[in-house]
Amino acid sequence: MTFDTTENYVQRATDKIMPLYAIKDAVLERGKNCHVWDTEGREYLDCIAGIAVVSVGHCNERVINAITDQINKLTMCSGSYQTVPKIQCAELLTELCCAEQVFFTNSGAEAVEGALKLARKWAHINRGEDVKEIIAFKNSFHGRTYGAVTCTYKSVKQPEFGPYLPGVHHAEFNSLESVKSFINDKTAAIIVEPIQGEGGILPVEPEFMIGLRELCDEHNIVLISDEIQAGMGRIGTVFAHEAYDIEPDITTIAKGMGGGFPIGAFLAKKKFSEVFKYGDHGTTYGGNPLVTRIAYEVIDQIRQPAFLQNVIDTGNYLMEGLNKLKADTNSIEEVRGKGLMIGVDTVYDINKLLKAMQENGLLATQAGAKSMRLTPPLTMGKAEADEALEKIGHVIKKGVL
Repeated sequence: MTFDTTENYVQRATDKIMPLYAIKDAVLERGKNCHVWDTEGREYLDCIAGIAVVSVGHCNERVINAITDQINKLTMCSGSYQTVPKIQCAELLTELCCAEQVFFTNSGAEAVEGALKLARKWAHINRGEDVKEIIAFKNSFHGRTYGAVTCTYKSVKQPEFGPYLPGVHHAEFNSLESVKSFINDKTAAIIVEPIQGEGGILPVEPEFMIGLRELCDEHNIVLISDEIQAGMGRIGTVFAHEAYDIEPDITTIAKGMGGGFPIGAFLAKKKFSEVFKYGDHGTTYGGNPLVTRIAYEVIDQIRQPAFLQNVIDTGNYLMEGLNKLKADTNSIEEVRGKGLMIGVDTVYDINKLLKAMQENGLLATQAGAKSMRLTPPLTMGKAEADEALEKIGHVIKKGVL
């Protein structure tokens, strides 16, 4: 492999890759557990993890062994044919969730699209042909395909991509009264994130989640829990809705379930999934034997009580450390989150802050208007949390304005 300078790599990327992301001045080359290295040998503590994706750490041994074994057996077949990895992964997911059936996709956005289609078909059959409206929330994010992006609140600020899916309304997050104002006899589904990730790491209030379940029961509305970012152990439970003691009708997952490989899924109670018939939905690559084999190994690690307890303990430790930094300086305005899904608001310009963090050896992302988002691998322990706190503290105290 021929290596080049970071500057030249960035220029080559700028020339050939569509400008949909701000290209950073670091070209990542390899990783191990919670750390990554760039092509010039610089080491970083990875508090992005592919945005809550690398759940069991970079180059996880069980994942590598599963890939090596499966890639020498079978990597792809038509969805009409079943494979042992696909069946085993489906069994594991439904064992851990309140749902009874699963459909595998390639991404979170596709999982949301399938969930919306399923909810609308169920409502069409069971409540009426014009029952097609969806209630989503302000500051939400559900993906970038048309159904998902319509449910994503910031789409209203991007009219150049319209028209969007009709019949979608955005209520105030954590306000049952706002939700009630949109409910009518055409409401098919409510889609909610237990923690709004892109919106700024905004946790749902437990009473709100319980209230949504009660409203859906009262009005015969489908409740969709979008756990693409908050699920798969990220907040200390396998499925995010477990933390709120409710059962959604449909659950969407992706990101962390593949540990770095593209896979998503939507799960549903059979009462809902049974309305899907041959030809209603499909996918070419979804549920292929390679990625479902990987997902099984990832989920089986996440489900272990000790693994989930580490997420809770490390998350609490990191939050406590961040709140201590908040008390010791005038630079941090708020710390929010649950488990290893944390948002930090500061007085600094977010872009300058993230650049300073990278220069100090820590990778983080922006969420919402001004939040620094920390979503490290779920294998992070006290040592890595201390490293994160030291690096964040150094930048915060030094100042980046």
